[in-house]
Amino acid sequence: MSPRRSSHTPSSKPRIWYWNHFHLGVLLLGTAFLLTSFIAALLFLFVTLNIPDISSLTAYQPKQTSLVKDQQGRIVDRVFTENRIVIPLSAMPDLLPKAFIAAEDARFLEHAGVDSWSILRALINNIRAGGKSQGGSTITQQVARSLLLSREKTYLRKLKEAILAYRIGQVLSKNEVLHIYLNQLYLGEKSYGVEAAAHTYFDKKAAQLSLAEMALLAGLPQAPSRYSPFHNYTAAKHRQGYVLNRMAEEGFISSSAATKAFDQPLLWAPRKATHPDALYFLQYVRNDINKRYGRKMLYEGGLTIETTLDLTLQKQAAQSIEKGVAAWALRSGQGRRTTPQGALVSMESKTGRVRALTGGVNFAKSQFNRASQAKRQPGSAFKPLVFAQAFNSGFNPASVLLDEPLQLPGHRDGVFWQPKNFSGKSYGPTTLCTALVKSRNIVTIKLLQEIGLQNVIFLARKMGIKSSLHPNLSLALGASELSLLELTSAYTTFANQGKYCRPIFIDRILDPHGRILENNIPRQNKALDERAAYQVTRLLQEVISHGTGQNAWGLPGESAGKTGTADHNMDAWFIGYTPSLVTGVWMGFDIKRNLGKRETGGRACAPIWLDFMKKAMAGMKPERFHVPEGITLLPTNRRTGVYDPDIRNKGRWLPFWNSDIEELMKDKGPGKIALKVK
Repeated sequence: MSPRRSSHTPSSKPRIWYWNHFHLGVLLLGTAFLLTSFIAALLFLFVTLNIPDISSLTAYQPKQTSLVKDQQGRIVDRVFTENRIVIPLSAMPDLLPKAFIAAEDARFLEHAGVDSWSILRALINNIRAGGKSQGGSTITQQVARSLLLSREKTYLRKLKEAILAYRIGQVLSKNEVLHIYLNQLYLGEKSYGVEAAAHTYFDKKAAQLSLAEMALLAGLPQAPSRYSPFHNYTAAKHRQGYVLNRMAEEGFISSSAATKAFDQPLLWAPRKATHPDALYFLQYVRNDINKRYGRKMLYEGGLTIETTLDLTLQKQAAQSIEKGVAAWALRSGQGRRTTPQGALVSMESKTGRVRALTGGVNFAKSQFNRASQAKRQPGSAFKPLVFAQAFNSGFNPASVLLDEPLQLPGHRDGVFWQPKNFSGKSYGPTTLCTALVKSRNIVTIKLLQEIGLQNVIFLARKMGIKSSLHPNLSLALGASELSLLELTSAYTTFANQGKYCRPIFIDRILDPHGRILENNIPRQNKALDERAAYQVTRLLQEVISHGTGQNAWGLPGESAGKTGTADHNMDAWFIGYTPSLVTGVWMGFDIKRNLGKRETGGRACAPIWLDFMKKAMAGMKPERFHVPEGITLLPTNRRTGVYDPDIRNKGRWLPFWNSDIEELMKDKGPGKIALKVK
């Protein structure tokens, strides 16, 4: 019996040992499971706690491009940090979203944001490739990554991406996800979203895209640089063919439609600056918006900026300046390296809308805007403001002042100022008409003495001059530095019957939703009696027909203008106008250097003005200046200021206020009478 017992005893011990190890194994497995579950829970908690909030997606407001348009509504500039124009799905062709779905996420309409089959397929392909060759991201995951996560390639980021995609799928509809995706994704060449890409690659709106163009865009998200048609046309066409085949496989299009689209020739958008002639104008607009609205609003706010720019006139302005500078080089016999700069401003006289502005010969070489930023001495181009105040104060074109040598106190004790006429001569008794037409300095200085410095400065302020004006008699000769823009806008007062129009570059500014942020309605402010304004205009007509501005003669209809030349011929000016358009021209060097002994405003700038104005007025009916009520034109001797009925040329009759004529002709018999002598 004992052997049996002994034979059983060894066999029972192994069973006990096996049983204990089994329980230990179960315990260890359970512990490992619990520990793994705990770690997974901690990891999930860590991930979810660090996942961004998706509420921002419900009010999708990405960085958008601000569009600058000309007066005809054409886009002439895009200002952005990310070139994006957000449009609704309704503004896209029906096949455009389908092209992206076919290429990027065929099961988009079926899954809940994360596609397990795509992930499994990508995992298998990655294992076969020995690395990460496919990502398996759905469109929803791409939205999550683009808007809420970084682009680091880690499994933790992929986990966050999947969780976010699932949450997005619970909150947003498929159309809402598509709307965000098609406006958010990067499509190469600094373009974000389908609308900006359509403009970049094809110079058209997304709504105008053909099937071939849609397929090409839909092939870009995977590798925008690799598949860019501008850099690798062969790869782009291969990818386009892939998208078209996928669309056919998904039943979005027929096979024949896919083949036809693949064979369709593609016309690309121009890749250079579309409007290089307008860069000074556009720079002015950008600086203005940046100053008033801030850089963020300008570059990211998706503004629509409707400007007053006339592209045709702008191109003509640049050509006229270039032509005028070339003519100077030919006259001077100097090479192109030493040519001066030129600037031109043209604006509507009755509204102030600036139709063209060029601030230099070549924007690429110098971005300094000499039309708005540079301040130079306008010389005699300032004189019409002095004469305007004189006519407003009781003088008339036949008033006579003595042109004689002057010696006036200078700015220091014991120093005298001895101004001279341009010719160096004195002419004796001189009518104001002759003084302005021939640009006589001495008479203008005496006139300023008579009417008072502060009165002229006050008028200049009403006419839009904001620059500092020297309160001394050198003001009469244009010694105070002004910008071309402000002096040109001041001349609208003469062209517009005494009413000043501030310059307007922007008609309207709209936000991305079409709400009007700014609406610039032209405003006319009365600065001068319309009769005094017309008297100036009448005399400035003679400046062109018989005076210092004869190189500006040749426009159909009536025109008026004034030359200006700074000391030592440093700066040349010509400001001229018709009833509808005021244009100012300047020429000079950026450094203090004279243009040449004979390079006056009449020689250097008047021909530029005429060349531009001929093109600007082409096709328009000849215009005549309005003669206001209370003005009478009388035949008058320009030398003596005496009424002379023998003068038959009505074009040279001088304008007088009726009240002056009645007063001056009292107790006078018929025949020749002096109207006014000072």
